Amino acid sequence: MTIRYVMLAGVALVSTAAVAQVQPPRVAKKPFQVTSPNGAREDDYYWLRDDTRKNPAMLAYLAAENAYADAQLASLKPLQAKLYEETVAHIKQDDSSVPYAKNGYYYGSRFQTGADYPILERRKGSRTAPAETLFDEPAMAKGHSFFALSDWAVSPDNARVAWAEDTVGRRQYVLKVKDLATGATIADTVSNIEPNVVWADDNKTILYVEKDPVTLRGYRVKAHVLGTPVASDRLLYEEKDDTYSMGVSRTADDKFVCIGVSSTVSDEQRCAPAAAPTSFTIVALRAREFRYSADHIGNRWIIRTNKAAKNYKLVTVADADLAKGTAAWRDLTPASDTVFIEGFKPFDGFVAIDQREGGNRMIRVLNDAGKSTPVTADEPAYRMSLDVNEETATPWVRYTYGSLVTPTTTYEVNAKTGERRILKVAPVPGYDPAKYVTERVWAPARDGTRIPVSLVYAKGTKRDGTAPLFQYAYGSYGISSDPAVDPGRIGLLDRGVIYAIAHIRGGQEMGRGWYDDGHLLNKKNSFTDFIDVSRYLVAQKYAAKDRVAAMGGSAGGLLMGGVANMAPADYKLIIAQVPFVDVVTTMLDASIPLTTFEYDEWGNPAQKASYDYMLSYSPYDNVKAKAYPALYVGTGLWDSQVQYYEPTKWVAKLRELKTDKNPLLFRVNMEAGHGGKSGRFERYRQNSEWQAFMLQQLGLAK
Repeated sequence: MTIRYVMLAGVALVSTAAVAQVQPPRVAKKPFQVTSPNGAREDDYYWLRDDTRKNPAMLAYLAAENAYADAQLASLKPLQAKLYEETVAHIKQDDSSVPYAKNGYYYGSRFQTGADYPILERRKGSRTAPAETLFDEPAMAKGHSFFALSDWAVSPDNARVAWAEDTVGRRQYVLKVKDLATGATIADTVSNIEPNVVWADDNKTILYVEKDPVTLRGYRVKAHVLGTPVASDRLLYEEKDDTYSMGVSRTADDKFVCIGVSSTVSDEQRCAPAAAPTSFTIVALRAREFRYSADHIGNRWIIRTNKAAKNYKLVTVADADLAKGTAAWRDLTPASDTVFIEGFKPFDGFVAIDQREGGNRMIRVLNDAGKSTPVTADEPAYRMSLDVNEETATPWVRYTYGSLVTPTTTYEVNAKTGERRILKVAPVPGYDPAKYVTERVWAPARDGTRIPVSLVYAKGTKRDGTAPLFQYAYGSYGISSDPAVDPGRIGLLDRGVIYAIAHIRGGQEMGRGWYDDGHLLNKKNSFTDFIDVSRYLVAQKYAAKDRVAAMGGSAGGLLMGGVANMAPADYKLIIAQVPFVDVVTTMLDASIPLTTFEYDEWGNPAQKASYDYMLSYSPYDNVKAKAYPALYVGTGLWDSQVQYYEPTKWVAKLRELKTDKNPLLFRVNMEAGHGGKSGRFERYRQNSEWQAFMLQQLGLAK
């Protein structure tokens, strides 16, 4: 068959008639110098960046990559469809949440069969009262290729609801308000906000965070009064330091509205009475390496802080002593080298604490008399977390429990009696937990550090060094990767795949020091930890050396890029979703969303030491002429977190330099942002594509 090419701006395209023989796209190289105080670098693919997303040549290249991926994956369509059908079969389509009480109403959500989005509703006075619809998301999403209803809040008098809505996927939300008596949407709207809305007690003032239109950084807190022009919205606070993010909230007892600003290493919180949120009092002045978050109950503040406690502790201060600063803070919990306090929720008479120890996330209850009671678990690797607890005048604490084999289970525990009751076990049709095994193993890193690894596999899976392994990690920002049952993973386990979560440094599974050892000038520990976990699992005969697949997304995509450069021979396949791979160039450009927030995560390349270190691992800068494993790379054109051009340039450079014949597929979602297309089922539909490709590479494409 003759292949007919059409050349467009340096991109080789191919007719659909020849799709079976389509060749990898070729894209033009255009020399460009990226300058910095520490030197200049050539970037032949910089031209692929177009902030308007309208450049015909760039769009043609993305289209060519999608066409190539379509051609290469065509034979896997039946397997892809089967994987999707299997996943959907494990989802209860008409599922509903456990209602929670707030201000005289019970709130919950439910899905209709086949619907991608839920219906949110409330019932007055009891769980059995007639349902009142707050949001019919399936109806709201019609006509939109992307839809996200994020934060929402009902006014204190229960008469109106405000919410933040995104129909593009770029996380530039629009504030809207609805009258709950009539169901009519009020004319007031505010554009380009964070997904964060809070009512004042007057039932007509809404606090929101305005975004910078270029960097998309939330930097101003404003107050909108219903019925008044947006142009007259009152400015309550503006954050001048562009390394800080911000948000607004109400305290647990609803007495105060608080503005919180946060960087990687510093926090500052200011609060005002919710009845008159005009004059704000600072809880504690910001300082480098000083972090805290405060909540209020009764006549005192409870504060989580790292002051003299690397793994955080809880302190308290009376209302009357707040202005005295940290000198008036009194410890509620001691500092610990092994227990990391992740969060807390104050109640009348006690505090529920969300903490980590030994790599697991757990709950304990601390009463006002100082007695501490942990909530126990029976599995080696698990996660507990505080659930929605909107009411404080109750002894019942709601939390969730789950593991890699146990579906998410919602519990309530009585802080006074210790009684525990199950409210709901998340239904997973066609799934029997007894058929699977979960383990916690500890892999030695090259520097001697023991890395916790959570494993799951089907009973009967051979442990003789022949099984395929699917290894995942994230390992950045102090975000921990907790185990959970995933309907989309069950089909992989049933085919003999062993799944592993590598709890590498850069997260906080083992405490704040675990994070410190995996960021800034220690970032390479994240990469080597991941590689050492793979090698350990192979050595221990959990997997065959030539049947290891790896996956990570966003900052975990950076991990995948680093691993691909550092240890390509250890992996049969690497899956990198929305990967942050052009570290130095991005961090040199303060106009890119998130850049200024993250100097304390990656480093500021204006500083020589940081520049050199980041350059030494940046995946894009370290692509070499050598063999790479098979690669599946995904991005979204409208991604505001990791701009589409980072993975686009990375793929183009890999196509130019890699010496192997392993497939490199690049899937570009032209209508989505960082999280892909929206909708309950759409995520699984997208996942089934890379899953089918992975099974093919692992020798399981049946």
